[in-house]
Amino acid sequence: MKVSDILRVKGHVLFTVPPQASLLQAVQTMAQHDIGSLVVMEHGKLVGLLTFSEVMAAVAEGGGVLGDQAVSERMDVHYEVCGPETTLDTLRRTMLDSGTRYIPVMQDDALLGVISFHDVAMAVVREQDFENQMLKAYIRDWPEEDTRADSASASAPARN
Repeated sequence: MKVSDILRVKGHVLFTVPPQASLLQAVQTMAQHDIGSLVVMEHGKLVGLLTFSEVMAAVAEGGGVLGDQAVSERMDVHYEVCGPETTLDTLRRTMLDSGTRYIPVMQDDALLGVISFHDVAMAVVREQDFENQMLKAYIRDWPEEDTRADSASASAPARN
C-alpha cells in the first residue's frame, strides 16, 4: 500500500491557514473541523505545519491564554514530508522514528494532502482485515486430499 492509496480513501480536503493568522483563529478552525493540524500556506507554498502539539505548548506557556500570537510564531518549519509513492511501511517507520503525527504529502512543489498517524493506523487495519479475509477464504476453500488417487497410484504395477 502506498500513500496515494491512503489519500484516495481519505480524500484531498486540506485545511490551511496563512502564517499571519492569529493562533486563536487557527485553534477555532481546528476545533470547528475536528482536526489536529493545519497546513500553513503563503503565496501558494507550504511554509509550515501547525499541530495541536504547538497549540498546547503555546497554551501552557501562556498560562492558558493564547494572547495575540500569530501562527508564524508557533508553526513547525522542520517537518517530515513524503511523496505519493511512499510505501505504508516507510511512512510508518518515518512517523515512529521522528515522533511525527502529521506528514505533508508533496509531489514536486504541489501539496497533495496531509497524512496523520490515525490515517496510517486505519490503513494498516484495513490492510490486515483484507489479508485476514483472504486467508480465511483460502483455508475454507482448501482442497480435500484425494486419498483414492494416491492409493491407486501406489498399488498400480510399474510399467517398464
